[in-house]
Amino acid sequence: MMERRRMDAALLGLFLVHLATALEVPLDLPQPPTITHQSPKNYIIDPRENIIIHCEAKGKPHPSFSWTRNGTHFDIDEDPNVTMKPNSGTLVVDISRAKAEHYEFVYQCTARNKHGTAVSNNIVVQQSRSPLWSKERVDPIVISEGRSLVLRCRPPAGLPPPIIFWMDNYFQRLPQSARVSQSLNGDLYFSNVLQEDSRNDYICYARFPYTQTIQQKQPIVVKVLNQEPADERKPNFLIPSGPSSSKTVLRGQVLEMECIAEGLPTPEISWAKVSGELPTKRTSFLHYDKTLRIVDVSESDAGEYRCTARNPLGSVHQTIRVTVKAAPYWISGAPRNLVLAPGESSVLTCRASGTPKPSVSWAMNGIPIENSPKDLSRKVEDDTIIFTDVQAGSSAVYQCNVSNDYGYLLSNAFVNVLSEPPRVLTQNNKVYQVIKNRQASIDCASFGSPIPKITWFKDSRSSTLDGDPYVLHDNGTLEIHTAQAHNSGKYTCVARNSLGIYENHIYLEVKEPTRILKQPEYKVVQLGRSAVFECKVKHDPSLIPTMTWLKDDGELPDDERLIVDSDSLTIVDVSESDAGVYTCIMNTTLDHDSASAELTVVERPDPPTDLELTDQKKRSVQLTWIPGDEHNSPIQKFLIQYEDFLHHRGHWHNLTEVPGTRTTAHLKLSPYIHYTFRVLALNAVDFSRPSFPSRMVKTEPAAPDENPTGVQGFGTEHDNLVISWKPLSGLQANGPGLHYKVMWRQKVVDSDWTTVTVANNSKFVVSGTPTFVPYELKVQAVNDHGAGPEPAVAHGYSGEDLPVAAPDNVQAVLLNSTLAEVHWDPVPAKLIRGHLKGYKVYYWKEHSLHKHNPHLVKSQILTFSGNHTRRMLPDLHPFSLYLFNVRVYNGKGEGPPSPNHQIVTPEGVPSAPSSLRVSNPNLDSLTLEWSPPHERNGHITGYTLRYQPVNDSNELGPVEELALPANETSLTLLNLKYSTRYKFYLNAITVRGAGPPISEEAVTVMDEAVASRQVDIATQGWFIGLMCAIALLILILLIICFIQRNKGGKYPVKEKEDAHTDPEFQPMKDDDCTFGEYSDNEDHKPLKGSRTPSNGTVKRDDSDDSLVDYGEGGDGQFNEDGSFIGQYSGKSASRETAGGHESSEAPSPINTMNSLNSFV
Repeated sequence: MMERRRMDAALLGLFLVHLATALEVPLDLPQPPTITHQSPKNYIIDPRENIIIHCEAKGKPHPSFSWTRNGTHFDIDEDPNVTMKPNSGTLVVDISRAKAEHYEFVYQCTARNKHGTAVSNNIVVQQSRSPLWSKERVDPIVISEGRSLVLRCRPPAGLPPPIIFWMDNYFQRLPQSARVSQSLNGDLYFSNVLQEDSRNDYICYARFPYTQTIQQKQPIVVKVLNQEPADERKPNFLIPSGPSSSKTVLRGQVLEMECIAEGLPTPEISWAKVSGELPTKRTSFLHYDKTLRIVDVSESDAGEYRCTARNPLGSVHQTIRVTVKAAPYWISGAPRNLVLAPGESSVLTCRASGTPKPSVSWAMNGIPIENSPKDLSRKVEDDTIIFTDVQAGSSAVYQCNVSNDYGYLLSNAFVNVLSEPPRVLTQNNKVYQVIKNRQASIDCASFGSPIPKITWFKDSRSSTLDGDPYVLHDNGTLEIHTAQAHNSGKYTCVARNSLGIYENHIYLEVKEPTRILKQPEYKVVQLGRSAVFECKVKHDPSLIPTMTWLKDDGELPDDERLIVDSDSLTIVDVSESDAGVYTCIMNTTLDHDSASAELTVVERPDPPTDLELTDQKKRSVQLTWIPGDEHNSPIQKFLIQYEDFLHHRGHWHNLTEVPGTRTTAHLKLSPYIHYTFRVLALNAVDFSRPSFPSRMVKTEPAAPDENPTGVQGFGTEHDNLVISWKPLSGLQANGPGLHYKVMWRQKVVDSDWTTVTVANNSKFVVSGTPTFVPYELKVQAVNDHGAGPEPAVAHGYSGEDLPVAAPDNVQAVLLNSTLAEVHWDPVPAKLIRGHLKGYKVYYWKEHSLHKHNPHLVKSQILTFSGNHTRRMLPDLHPFSLYLFNVRVYNGKGEGPPSPNHQIVTPEGVPSAPSSLRVSNPNLDSLTLEWSPPHERNGHITGYTLRYQPVNDSNELGPVEELALPANETSLTLLNLKYSTRYKFYLNAITVRGAGPPISEEAVTVMDEAVASRQVDIATQGWFIGLMCAIALLILILLIICFIQRNKGGKYPVKEKEDAHTDPEFQPMKDDDCTFGEYSDNEDHKPLKGSRTPSNGTVKRDDSDDSLVDYGEGGDGQFNEDGSFIGQYSGKSASRETAGGHESSEAPSPINTMNSLNSFV
């Protein structure tokens, strides 16, 4: 037995190839029936419509159909209400003459041809039912507030079950919450009732989906009594009852468990799985967490679940045990059709599972297999049929039935024994297009028996496509995981089996992807302006793109304000309705790309409304308002303004600001003001329009709360004191009759305050004061209702006068030739007679210590603010005599100067020489001349001269340096190189060192021999003689030409007798001085003195005097000694006559002269 099992296992392994592929047999080949469409197992019908029971099948030959009803043959011809559609097994029951309930049976369809028989599922036909609500008397419910309540629905049993919901008389759904909710069976639960639950129209509705009818229960009246407050209590479960419960659910269905608890306060419900974790992706909580819902239930969902109801007084738990059963389900799919060639072997597997474990039964052509004819090539082992060495004529349809207590599976699979050469079902020369970097799949659907082997080639068919980057699937499809441009081309798929070969050509085109290069961006646009969304796209040029714009995932509104261009969307005159998300989608036939951006339309906010004043007191009031629409831009702040109807009617003043999150403000009020208020809102766009004004608020007058600010004292003359202040505003006056009490006294003298009253002014002048004396000042506000608080003391001074003393002990310390430091003693404060502003140093250059520098007196002033006693004098001239004095100054002006003091600056470095020029250039010498510096800054002790050669590329050569005495202003440099550029640098020197240089450049003259070679040759005697000789030769040539012409001489020309019967003189050519041709029969003769070679060209004569050597176009050249070495060389242009012969022509004298003139 074990040996047999091993053999069977080995046989199964060999047949796996037939399991892996489900072949689609072409309909032109013989094949058993296959059911393609059938009605569902549980078929609920609408009793108002004809009954249609579907049964469609295919096969070759086309199958015939028959039906069973409740397991026995159903003769359709005997029932006039039933017809079968042509070429189909579908039944149509006409219920216009019969009731639908008369056809509530179990139907099964059979499709058969000569190769086998296929059967459908058992189709249970039931009509939908929507029975009426049973009549019952519903008494009003009276209940105390706080108690729990259940309103029963008890809908009629329908097929399928109805959908339940609660509404009122106005067909409005009743509100539900954690306190009030509907259970899964349709009852309405109240965890505790409130007074507001009283109503007389609690109506339960049942909607039957198939008939689309709605029925309602009689309204329920609930009256909640408002008695003594109910006692709070811990939760208690209304559903389910008891400490535990159980539930059974089928695999793949939806599991719903509910826990509804009563209690006061309202309990909260939570869920947990005791034996594991909840499957988060398949779990949801409904009805305010009272219902736990798990979709697509699997065996792992079995176990215990706990729901907990909790309120502040305690908690209660409920355990629900869930058992998962399973109707039969396929493990690896339903059995697949087999197409076998004679002699092949394979297996048919019907592998399913379920809970409890299902049983498997086989049938062949609708007959239990144990009752079918015996076949030695077939062997049944549980859920598998093994076929070995099948033969032609053994085709059949096998039915596999898997069933348990919860359902069944019925599947048809045929075994078709065929001998068929391969064919490729995919269209020949089909073109596949794919986007670059995406997966490409090229189909090669084939059929043959035995199963063909598929081989792929590309372009040259040099090798099969197998391995990276290609993947060949069992169905013949060739996959390229990531397509690239080089994968484009022609592909050939070849199908082979033992009966033949078939090939097909496929083309693959790899296209560039569509990409949005510039995406639309988030826009915030003010109302009435324009918004532009850009969407620039790159795509494959061979694909036709289509740009589509969406708004909020829908079509764009049909509005002429929305302008769609090739790469943008423009919205003009934006309105609030334009706000939303805009998406640009670029579609091609192969791919698409999209990008989105949001448009937010903003506008300044609407003005606040409903201003209300409350809690008014003497000095405050509460202002509240309702904000206007902020128009998508949050309000940042509110500005509160007031109008003083009493003092500044028509003028609005800013009072205060509050954040945009507040809608109330506590306003401080001043006395003696008639207030009206308004509010403005500010967002990112602008302020809103002002709100309508509030009602008027009047405050009573009172004494001033404050005194003037900015009190100061100063003098405009040396004997007065001006007291000024910032006057109070009308808001600060607090009452009528505002005036000021001005008080002053000297600070240093213990004296009484002097007081005056000032009205309608903000200053007072005290005359006859001593010069620059400190004063104490006070200004107090007073009105008809009293004086303000005691004023603070301010300080000031009477008027200033000019200082009466100069600084003492003035001296200077010389730091270098251009900088000195000046010292002085400060002037006593009492002699300054005012506020010390600083000191001024007057200084000037008396004269230079050098006899050549002019005498110059020009005063300069340095001003030093503050109480300084030393400062620097910069930018002095060296070797000079300076005078200076120091003065103090105050707000009135300067005091007297100190005595003049001297500063003698030492020598410094001189400036550059004022000029440098080069004269008398010779072959090896140059003369330099210069002038002394303008600013000698001391005694000139000499000069330093440096010079160096400079080549054509501006590179500097070695430096030569010379020291020159102070009394020299010129110098001749000898032994220089001829025709060389030099650069010179000249500095003046004092005892303090050398000053900056002055520079100049010059060039020595050329060598005479070189210069002579560069003389113009046109002035040389030998050249003039040569030109004369050439002119003479040209003259002789002209004379010879005319003599030959007058004698009737002929030039060598092409014979033209055949072309011209009459001789005709041709004019002389202007460009080369040749003559026209004569049409005679004499021999052609060359011009005297010329030779005509065999090739027809003119060659140079051996003589240097040959005229050919002086033809036009020669270039003149000179050798190093200036002699003329160029030759006038020229060739007579070979000119082709009408007959094609060539002739030698004499040089043109005109052109020759032109050439000579170019050298003169």
